[in-house]
Amino acid sequence: MATAIKSEVVLENAMARKLLKALSDPLRLQIIESLSGGERCVCDLINEIGLAQSKISFHLKVLKDAGLITDRQTGRWVYYQLNSDSLNSLQDWIELLKESSQQPSQACK
Repeated sequence: MATAIKSEVVLENAMARKLLKALSDPLRLQIIESLSGGERCVCDLINEIGLAQSKISFHLKVLKDAGLITDRQTGRWVYYQLNSDSLNSLQDWIELLKESSQQPSQACK
């Protein structure tokens, strides 16, 4: 039973690393901040952030592959929004880190 719990924790840690890696780029954080105001299409992001479409698209792909954003297509337009499930999972993982960090040390022998 301990093995199942341990592998589940490793999977959660691996996913947290993937999410944090995707968030580590300043341009991707700008995109996340823009999407925090609601769903946006690429043309909106180009205007808000001031980057070329190719750069925005690259960073959107990284964020989507990490699971931080979702998209939907309407006609020829693709709209992006934050994936609240992924953000909630990352928040839960950080909360566990905070709780674990408050455990007292075992006495040295």
